[in-house]
Amino acid sequence: MEFSLIRILGIDPGLRTTGFGVIEAQGQARVYIASGCIRSGEGSLPDRLHVLLKGIREVCDHYQPQQAAVEQVFVNVNPQSTLLLGQARGAAISALVLAGLPVSEYTALQVKQAVVGNGHAAKEQVSHMVQRLLNLNGVPQADAADALACALAHANHATGGLANAGMKSRRGRWVSL
Repeated sequence: MEFSLIRILGIDPGLRTTGFGVIEAQGQARVYIASGCIRSGEGSLPDRLHVLLKGIREVCDHYQPQQAAVEQVFVNVNPQSTLLLGQARGAAISALVLAGLPVSEYTALQVKQAVVGNGHAAKEQVSHMVQRLLNLNGVPQADAADALACALAHANHATGGLANAGMKSRRGRWVSL
């Protein structure tokens, strides 16, 4: 069976820092292309959202992904922080849609489970597994590592990796069939 090559852009949205990670997936093979962070700086909320929207569009234009994966927002203790994070996520999704990409969304639990095998893994474990799975020389920045993990989770889903492993999504978790 021949698998087509898919270029995936993963996004870890944040108002101050939005991580991005680009990988290619073909069958079970995963190849690192690029990663980094878009920093919105200081200023008004509309200006910061514009920086994120513009930055993600530039990433899309430069790396030409075919699909996108975005981490879903968790509900924070502070409602104002949750609202701001949701607005940053909306700007990210808008940029991806404007670039013509199909967008898939994954919970942090699904991402961790797909990459580490444990939905409650620590951020350090996720970073370490991203480094191992993509054969990176060093550990990527935290937000970039989360974005790469999101892209890896999507690669597993898009290529049937988790389904072939007897897993399916139920209420934000990967569970055995």
